[in-house]
Amino acid sequence: MNQRKAPPRQVTTDLKYLGRHRMVLLGLAVLFGGIALRAGYLTVIDSDFLRAQGDARMMRTEPIMAMRGVIRDRNQAPLAVSTPVATLWLNPRQALAADLDISALARALKQSPSALRAKIKRHRDKRFIYLDRHLSPNAADEVLALDFPGVYAMTEYKRFYPEAEATAHMLGFTGLDDHGREGLELAFDSQLAGVEGSKRVMKDLKGHRVQDVALLKPARPGRDITLSFDSRVQYSAYRELARGVAEHNAKAGVLVSLDVETGEVLAMASVPSYNPNNRSQLDMDAVRNRAVTDMFEPGSTLKPFTLVAALESGKFTINSRFDTSPGTYKVLNKTVRDHEDFGVIDMQTVLTKSSNVATSQIAMALPRSTLPLLHQHLGFGQSTGSGFPGESAGLMQPSNRWNPVELATMSYGYGVTVTALQLAQAYATIASGGLQRPVSFTKVDGPVAGRRVIPEAIANSLIPMMETVVTQEGTALRAAVPGYRVAGKTGTAHKASQGGYARDQYMSLFVGMAPASHPKIVTAVIIDTPRKGGYYGGLAAAPVFSRTMADTLRLMNVEPDRSAERLADQARRSGRGG
Repeated sequence: MNQRKAPPRQVTTDLKYLGRHRMVLLGLAVLFGGIALRAGYLTVIDSDFLRAQGDARMMRTEPIMAMRGVIRDRNQAPLAVSTPVATLWLNPRQALAADLDISALARALKQSPSALRAKIKRHRDKRFIYLDRHLSPNAADEVLALDFPGVYAMTEYKRFYPEAEATAHMLGFTGLDDHGREGLELAFDSQLAGVEGSKRVMKDLKGHRVQDVALLKPARPGRDITLSFDSRVQYSAYRELARGVAEHNAKAGVLVSLDVETGEVLAMASVPSYNPNNRSQLDMDAVRNRAVTDMFEPGSTLKPFTLVAALESGKFTINSRFDTSPGTYKVLNKTVRDHEDFGVIDMQTVLTKSSNVATSQIAMALPRSTLPLLHQHLGFGQSTGSGFPGESAGLMQPSNRWNPVELATMSYGYGVTVTALQLAQAYATIASGGLQRPVSFTKVDGPVAGRRVIPEAIANSLIPMMETVVTQEGTALRAAVPGYRVAGKTGTAHKASQGGYARDQYMSLFVGMAPASHPKIVTAVIIDTPRKGGYYGGLAAAPVFSRTMADTLRLMNVEPDRSAERLADQARRSGRGG
């Protein structure tokens, strides 16, 4: 039987396909072998590489914002606290790559679409820009729920001031970065500010956080600060000062209260004020703390220190007498005037009636440097060292200008500029028996050693003299406080203007202490340019002092030192200003 043989051409074709098949199999074997080898290498030998690459795509390091310290008053009532808020931010690269609907995002943020579009394009090469800061968590969640690509949220803190206008000038405020910008927020910023921490988080492909993985560095909160202020006293001071400014249609007002025994600032108010919780319509003229920045000539409130210089010199005693007739006194080409002819008066009456003539006579009888050097020793012309940002030093005339006319005017409060804080500290020096204590904005525990500025006997002799100012015969009966003996001095000073003094603009002042038997509190009140109701210190400033001091003594639990009989007698009297 004959067998049929395959044609040669067909055999050749079969061999050709068999060879190709083997080549494909060999290539696939090599490919899969290489993959297996690479997988084994990465898994066994270079596993850290895979882990790092995975982490780079899923792990992120995020900051942990630190909470700012709380500012409290001396009784631990909160005056400034930080609350968590949400801040929305955008990754421009991611948003542009995903073709973000900018108009929809702008509507959600209640912003201008054109402005937002321009902002994103301007920062197209960045990975972070702010969209909106300090939102409520609910408001931020509404935007995040729309799931815009590249939009994320972070937690920040916003400062809140419970007392608002009443403490605005003392506390100041923080900026968007939660750092102090004004006032004690700025002065204590390094202590209040916390230290930012960091954490590692896992995110999905859309950038949403899946979970917190590890705490890399814990955030350290800022330190709490306890101030010397009493929020109740502060509120009373601000309320009564605002009332006084309104009643006299004044330009502005300032009040400072000090604790005599510690130098603590119990209250510091300035009008006009502002709301630190809402600064959208902020008037920068209202921001400055006039109690430490504004300088003015203190007028007759400096006369007690002229008497200090007189008594220290040994040329005068408390029984010395001065002939002030006919109510004028010539010093070179300047005529010094009293508002009436007081005749022959003793040293106590110099303060009671506020005689410019008598203090000028004292200045002319003393060596040229005596009065200016005493003022410098009291701290005029230099900062109190309180540390309050922007504190002014005041101004003392240089020694080459200590001529007779300058000395005469200096004796009744002209030619020297001071701040309200300086003036209050100087009176606290008298109240403490001649010891000057440092001004403190933080609470002080225990007794404070003072610097001897005035001999104790002289300081103590001045207080009964200043009590007569707050009587029927004096210039400030309206400064009286029911139940307490009060000592102090009025001042009514022309305001300086270009080329001289304004004829119809005055600074009205009263500085006093109580209880006069053993002074605990000193309060200075300055009313700037009262336009109605009288401009004398006894009319404009004294009533504010009276109301504020009454509240302060009650709130600080200071016992009365005046008998009911004297109170009844005082109630039958009527007062006048001066």
